[in-house]
Amino acid sequence: MRLNLRRVAAVGSVFALIGVVAPVGAAYSQDNADDCRDLLGADTPAFVQCTWMHRPEEALGTALFWLADDGANMKESTPYPGLFSNCSDPGVSCPEDPGGDGTVGDDGSPAPEGAEDGGTPECEAGQRCSVDGHDQGGESGSPVPDDGSFTGPGSTANRSSTVTQPSVATGTRPPTAQEVAAAAQTPAGQAVTAARATGLRVWIDTELADDWKAGPAAFAAAVKRIGALAARPEVAGIRFTAQLGYNTTFTTQEEITAFVAGASGALRQAAPGKQLGVHTVVPEFACGAEEACKAEMAKRYPLLAPEKIELYLAGGGVDQISLDSGLFRGGYETWKIDAEAAQRNQWIQVRARAWDVLAQIAAEETGLVGDVATDEVAAGVSAPVMDGGAQQVNLWTRVQDAQGGVKHLTAWDALKKLGPIQRRMAAVYNPATPETDTAADLKKFAEVFGHVYLTTA
Repeated sequence: MRLNLRRVAAVGSVFALIGVVAPVGAAYSQDNADDCRDLLGADTPAFVQCTWMHRPEEALGTALFWLADDGANMKESTPYPGLFSNCSDPGVSCPEDPGGDGTVGDDGSPAPEGAEDGGTPECEAGQRCSVDGHDQGGESGSPVPDDGSFTGPGSTANRSSTVTQPSVATGTRPPTAQEVAAAAQTPAGQAVTAARATGLRVWIDTELADDWKAGPAAFAAAVKRIGALAARPEVAGIRFTAQLGYNTTFTTQEEITAFVAGASGALRQAAPGKQLGVHTVVPEFACGAEEACKAEMAKRYPLLAPEKIELYLAGGGVDQISLDSGLFRGGYETWKIDAEAAQRNQWIQVRARAWDVLAQIAAEETGLVGDVATDEVAAGVSAPVMDGGAQQVNLWTRVQDAQGGVKHLTAWDALKKLGPIQRRMAAVYNPATPETDTAADLKKFAEVFGHVYLTTA
């Protein structure tokens, strides 16, 4: 069900990564050495600016500066002066307290009336309201509007493209204590327990697209199962689909929009407070300013146009999106764009479009399992983070190719050198196919990773 596109797994040294953030051959404007707008497409709006914070040819010098004398400069550095003041400091004047004792319903409290004791106010018939940032619509109180469309900024509804979907979210509810306890005893639940014991932050990684296609009953059962598994406090979020728009599960934009709206709406009811994520790829991004490449990618992958992917982010359907690197290696040779350039182009586009304002952006590295060179490991993890495009990098720990061959994550020594960015690294792991046993595997992951995505059926 999940093809090789998302397969990943490795890394390199935190200081080695500084040298691979921006290739020495990267282009910049001859008129202004700090200007990098020539890396953007010709159709990029004029208000979008691209400026090198650090030019490519300066990377080595910077790395040597911080590494000199056993890192003496880094050890002697101090935090940049902050923008906050202590109201008790001499000469500092702060605004008076606007009033209110902070109790629910008080004039100084942001909580809506009717939310006492942790309750959730219900929307009156025919009205729309918002609770914790999630749109509540109609008499049912469902986060999915009654007409089945997104209603946030940049949504399909605001772009005159309303999509009707099955009312599968109706009646979805948080799991009972008994259901949560039962889910904890399943193999997936036991993996969550084992992951938490190691200190790893846990995400449930599942696929709901097939359940959605199977009909409301199958979808509701799947949501109920995942909701019970994710209800535990150690679970941070749920990634509910992979290869969205790339595989053949959905063939139209209307189907995808309906699925994302329906799945996110149902999960927000079944697992309130959990982050929601999806996995996909945006082939155009790797083209950079090469117009012929962009035109060809738009033709090959019409459901993966940047403006279409952005709808899921702006519409509030997802909180995190993982962008795959599977096409970087060999997918752009026609235009003489190698993997390094393709990767750089992608994160320039992500930054230029400010997607990190709409959702958390994760990089899904797909080519670092098996025997890989240290510099490949460093580049695969450093570039997305150091370029500022991704807040997190997901690495697959096991990859099976079309012929049945399996490759495992082996670059442990290189990964251990990435301690300073450990919290930004996540392992994607299927407890159904352990390398040793689930508990031992997770303990090993915790030595280098901050998060784990537990793949479940």
